[in-house]
Amino acid sequence: MTRVTQRTLAPPLPLLLSQLSTLSSQLFPMSFTHLPLGQPIPSSPHAVSCSLPTMRDVRGYEEKHPETMRALSSGYPRFVVHPFARQLAAHFAATRPALAGRTLWLASSRGMAELLATHLGGAAASAESFSQAGLHGTSHPPGPALAARAKTFLQNIGGFLSSREAEDALVRLGLIEAPFAEATFAGDAGMEVRRVLRRALPACADTDLLLAPSGMNAIHAAFRASADLQAARGRTVWLQLGWLYLDTIAILKKFTAAPADYVYVRDPLDHEGIARIFEKHGARIAGVFAELPTNPLLQTPDLAALSALCRRHGAHLLVDPSVASVFNVDVLPHADAVVSSLTKYTASEGDLTAGLVAINPAGPDAAELRRRTAAALEPVYPRDLARLAAQIGETETVLQKIHANTAQVAAFLAAHPKVRDVFWALHPASRENYLRLARTPDATGGMITFTLRGPMEPFHDQLRLPKGPSFGMKTTLICPFMYLAHYDLVTTPAGLAELAASQLDPDLLRLCVGIEPVEEIIQAIAEALEE
Repeated sequence: MTRVTQRTLAPPLPLLLSQLSTLSSQLFPMSFTHLPLGQPIPSSPHAVSCSLPTMRDVRGYEEKHPETMRALSSGYPRFVVHPFARQLAAHFAATRPALAGRTLWLASSRGMAELLATHLGGAAASAESFSQAGLHGTSHPPGPALAARAKTFLQNIGGFLSSREAEDALVRLGLIEAPFAEATFAGDAGMEVRRVLRRALPACADTDLLLAPSGMNAIHAAFRASADLQAARGRTVWLQLGWLYLDTIAILKKFTAAPADYVYVRDPLDHEGIARIFEKHGARIAGVFAELPTNPLLQTPDLAALSALCRRHGAHLLVDPSVASVFNVDVLPHADAVVSSLTKYTASEGDLTAGLVAINPAGPDAAELRRRTAAALEPVYPRDLARLAAQIGETETVLQKIHANTAQVAAFLAAHPKVRDVFWALHPASRENYLRLARTPDATGGMITFTLRGPMEPFHDQLRLPKGPSFGMKTTLICPFMYLAHYDLVTTPAGLAELAASQLDPDLLRLCVGIEPVEEIIQAIAEALEE
């Protein structure tokens, strides 16, 4: 009897630990497990991210390996044509004889389709606009060169058909049964979005808050509005302040009047150097484009001093605070226009893209910039706007949780012996510049970038955190940023030299902190660092 009792009450220690571990995982499940290749993040057909769990997968995605691409049901909407749009294009190709054997790109509007046709060369390239049932696109003869040119154009300026608009068209055609069920705002969605945005931008009237289907479309529209206005005054030179997001760089390079009119200022913190450029070329400078902080090195220029330079010389200042959010930094008083991705932080579920141009009503060219920008923007599909309106009210609450986590994760990384460099909004190099604009001292946004003292790939592949593009979600995300954004540079000697000249490590990791328990975020990173 005693022996039976002992066996019942005191099982072997390994078995006891196993039972306790199972019970613990059932009662307190971990937030992070390895996600398979291609899993949408979040679990929605409209997710803006998807899992790329290993560096092999990242390379396979960038090099378009068939086995990798087969596993990807979706991807970041400006980089991967959505499955709904592909299904819709295939349907039109099968039912419209004029499209047989041609490649069709569905666009966000008739105007965008016409822009694409012109960009491809119009009739000379046999590029033709397409319209049916309220949808628009451009078709061209098959061929990788034309297809790459079309896709890059739509990616750069945010011209793809919305996934929700494609989904609704498929429902109307009877090709799918019903749209994905999700919470949406029942009232005037545009009014609700602007109401919440005015909490961050109180100086703006509704007419100053111009909404776009993506951050890049907002940037493209504001840049073209400013560039065209300034060109009429003989001003064509644009300054890029520091290393910016890849499509912003593409817009500045492609849409300036001549190659010499694009000026890359490598160090956004070198105010004296910037002032010398203005003294030399001030009469020809149309404007300056600055991110605050920059992506991915999170450098914050002296915005007040930069604004004073621009005002003195008649240049426009366009500022993109997407990395931090307009809810965290007060940049509008210094800028002619603020451009921002609302995909980040305001659409914190991670299931739509949207953008904003906020015109500074006190700016000297406010009325004309407002008119020209509004005319250049693409329409926001109503279901996307209703989905954004359902989420945007949570922005400040989500940001508070992200800020608390970000500070602790940054401190952990900075103290770890296997981590070499850590960059975030409060990096010492530009901390004071940032804090002069921050609405509160802890309002940092969630982005941290860092490098390791050892090889990046083993750490990346072992890490349990979700791995994929985008940021500003409730979900923590990490990615090998330079590989996803600039694969052409990390894989060539000339590209590596270009990165080195801008103090960019090809193995830089971009971590975007979410709202999960911070202990679990840190634990997942610590485990991978110890492998």
